[in-house]
Amino acid sequence: MPAAPPVLFVSDHVEGSVLALTVPDGAVVGRLTGRHLSEHAGFLALPGGRVACVDDRRGELLVLDPYTEEFVERAVPVAVPAEHLACDPSGRRLAVTTGLGKNGVPWSDLLTVVDLATGEAARVRTRVGEPGVTVLGGDEPLVVLRHREPGALAVHRFADLLSAPPGCPPATPRQLLPLPDDGHGDAQAPGAEVVFAATGEGVHRARREGDALAAEAAIPWGAPARGWYLRLDTRRQTLWSTLRGGDPDPLRWPEWTNQAWRHDLGTDRTHRTELGPGLVFRLAFARRHTAFTRIHPDGDELVLLDADDTVRRVPLPAMDGAPRRGGTPWEGVQRRAVAASPGSDWIAVTRGGHGEVHLVDAETGHEAARLRLDTALQHGGHMTLRGRDDGAEGDPVGR
Repeated sequence: MPAAPPVLFVSDHVEGSVLALTVPDGAVVGRLTGRHLSEHAGFLALPGGRVACVDDRRGELLVLDPYTEEFVERAVPVAVPAEHLACDPSGRRLAVTTGLGKNGVPWSDLLTVVDLATGEAARVRTRVGEPGVTVLGGDEPLVVLRHREPGALAVHRFADLLSAPPGCPPATPRQLLPLPDDGHGDAQAPGAEVVFAATGEGVHRARREGDALAAEAAIPWGAPARGWYLRLDTRRQTLWSTLRGGDPDPLRWPEWTNQAWRHDLGTDRTHRTELGPGLVFRLAFARRHTAFTRIHPDGDELVLLDADDTVRRVPLPAMDGAPRRGGTPWEGVQRRAVAASPGSDWIAVTRGGHGEVHLVDAETGHEAARLRLDTALQHGGHMTLRGRDDGAEGDPVGR
């Protein structure tokens, strides 16, 4: 029996739709309308090719399974606006933090935990901010919140949170581990029971010891720049980020420098690769390549790095409404989302505002197909690519 093709989940969080399409033919295997997913919390990979995400308008955690007719396996009420989403390595126990939404300052202190096996859920109060989150597994799972200003890793027992009484009571952490105030970016290495947090100083790490965390030496960026995004490469147990340098003024974004940063957890060695100027942020892992999109007034491109650090650059068609010189790269402009699966050579890149998804073969660098959707994909939308047994769930943090 042939293996099931990879499935691309595409969210237009502005217009309110979610599509699941097989790759590369683009056949629709799942569709939701009236669903405005949290682009910031992203998609969380679960076992069996499933994903979890949060509908920010309805206040629901959704578990989507493209291999069943129902598509929505489970919907659980959660506090919103969703900021970050993570699960334990088994994919059973999830945590959702709340953040800014469309507000100028953080205002919500609600945290929701969910047990997918039983359907139980509970909400507690933690601390106002925009906390990141990881969930360590084992017999006694731990929820680790990464707070800012003041920075800290706050450790809670999942069971304590799930058994909280109604009324969203305050939850007191079992431990507070100091961090710098500018944390942004979280990852977990499930096998080693280590959590990571990106700060201006570098990547701080802490290892589980019982019901607590023990701080370990931070990993320096090794450059006059920092990463604002952090994720685990499940293929090679490597941490990745994009280092952004230069004048932080958003109006100077075409001059920002960008480096691909990776740290091998086995050898404790770090390597950096130049990507070029402009806006580079999120990244995606294919079978043998790591993919980045680079937006720049002189032309956009998909940047592919292979295992030997060879760089291939694939030009992308321009976007109407793209960021321009003299403006910022965030407000009222089109962007691009990128997705890949560690079990496939396909790379998917959106063309924001045009309702198009470019499918590129990472092995050749050629565009093999272009999917034209019935939604504009304003602001670039958001995507993830899953294979039924691709192992992406080895990274238990929403992306």
